[in-house]
Amino acid sequence: MKIIYCMASVYNPGGMERVLLNKVRYLSEQGGYELAIVTTDQGGRPPFYAFPEGVQMVDLDINYTEDLRKHPLARIPSFLRRRRLHRKRLTAFLMAWKADIVVSLYPSESSFIPSIRDGSKKVLELHFNKFFRLQYGRSGLLGQIDRFRTWQDERIVRRFDRFVVLTHEDASYWGALPNLQVIPNAALRVPETIGNPHSHRVIAVGRLDYQKGFDRLVKAWALLPKDLRDDWRLDIFGQGEWEVMLRELIKKKRVEESARVNPPTKEIFREYAASSFLVMSSHYEGFPMVLLEAMACGLPGVCFTFPCGPGDIIRDGENGLLVPEGDIPALSSAMARLMRDPSLRERMSAKAREIVDVYSEEKVMQQWIQCFQRLLQ
Repeated sequence: MKIIYCMASVYNPGGMERVLLNKVRYLSEQGGYELAIVTTDQGGRPPFYAFPEGVQMVDLDINYTEDLRKHPLARIPSFLRRRRLHRKRLTAFLMAWKADIVVSLYPSESSFIPSIRDGSKKVLELHFNKFFRLQYGRSGLLGQIDRFRTWQDERIVRRFDRFVVLTHEDASYWGALPNLQVIPNAALRVPETIGNPHSHRVIAVGRLDYQKGFDRLVKAWALLPKDLRDDWRLDIFGQGEWEVMLRELIKKKRVEESARVNPPTKEIFREYAASSFLVMSSHYEGFPMVLLEAMACGLPGVCFTFPCGPGDIIRDGENGLLVPEGDIPALSSAMARLMRDPSLRERMSAKAREIVDVYSEEKVMQQWIQCFQRLLQ
């Protein structure tokens, strides 16, 4: 079976990149699959993660991200030019490669790829949620664009042979679409070393931007009693446009002795092993891969009830704690509860590891393989 995955880029250390790596690695190990990853914005940079040998890596050199700093009105003609070039180059590649399945991870080709008649079945895989464009609450022209594109999404997803979302919560927002299917992300294969519930360290992982909401986490950390901040440490791992702002916020809140922003690491499991629990302060997710991999290492999760994912993964009070969305004092209180109760951390750590059975790689990948086989039948 020949499968192509289309994605903007794979040079970042993000959750989507890790999920894609795990999928192609699993399929490569099974044998019988010819795999390619087609990107638009790789820009000559090497992949952050080492993909298996034999997986063809192709960049179309479209570079949509070059327009991000332009005024919204100036972006439109440039975007349309790039999309025409994108369609031309992707069509040429698909016609030559003759794939059985083409999976779009919701970059720009989602608007036109179903109309490319290369003989392949088209799958749209959404790693966010239906309302991800509206989470910023933007007004004016940008807000109108966000609302229009959300309306447009409802029409785009219907054109695919299969539309895959990550949670049942998100599926409920889309309604009874005939091509809709829920397939979650899989728990990663984790080393034997697991998190240490007796470590006085809290970890957070993700891109430093609005979506991950680390400013809310820093504010919650600053609300902790001083004795806890003196005895514990918060380590945030990531990169992004909010890095300088977050460092300044940490200084402004006078918590620089206990809170740090660290660059991303390829040894994230080593960092989990040195931590007691994970905190997620996101505004939205599709399916929080960081939460899944941390829990697989035995770290309970403390999360806002953002859409989507925590409600599917965390059993409140058993393997983690759920906090009302945006309630920063409640997030601080939940962290303090775990910090002050080592026996609770131990119990939740044991329960957190059970996530591996629920979201095992074998179970999840078999769902994908069956999805592909049924489409070809």
